[in-house]
Amino acid sequence: MFTMSTSRKKQIDEAPSYHHGNLREALVEEGLKLLESGETADFSLRELARRVGVSANATYRHFESKEALLAAMAAEGFRRLAQVQMQAMQDKGSMSAAFFASGRAYVDFARRNPGLFRLIFGRFTGSTQSEEMAAAGQVAFDGLRFAVAKILGKAVESREVEVGALQAWSLVHGLSHLVLDGKLDGRRDDVDTLIDAVLGQAMVMSQARGK
Repeated sequence: MFTMSTSRKKQIDEAPSYHHGNLREALVEEGLKLLESGETADFSLRELARRVGVSANATYRHFESKEALLAAMAAEGFRRLAQVQMQAMQDKGSMSAAFFASGRAYVDFARRNPGLFRLIFGRFTGSTQSEEMAAAGQVAFDGLRFAVAKILGKAVESREVEVGALQAWSLVHGLSHLVLDGKLDGRRDDVDTLIDAVLGQAMVMSQARGK
């Protein structure tokens, strides 16, 4: 009886992945596409493998379960969120303007990526996060703390900065969910105008308290 060697089987399993360069990254990227096409994580590893062009067994060499894949997707989501916020802050005339742009970028990210946004913040708790996801989330929050520290003129490690960062996060996070759930639809102003107004008023109130 002909028996295929393990090395040969691996070559066949992962042959199409050479087109992607890295099978793990390709699986995460395709998972993100599937997520946004349906706004839920209701897909199988077998379906994902078929779309990438490898056998189902090939996926298990990178992810022991679908939950592990979803955690990797969430970690990538955190990295992308942090990146768009940092990009939004560049070349602004003042730190306040940069901070406003960062908050707007957060809400816009949620609007453009509703499935990913809900995956990042709705599926995992602190105890179920992977190390990769926890680290990516911490990088995103550290960027927020740094911005708040610059505005308040306080040390990044200070309690005032910690509270200020949580307050700012609570605002944009809650606003994002209101937008995604359609709670701002049908009001006197359109959604974009309301987002700018809420963020703008929060900035004014923050500056007033700082005087």
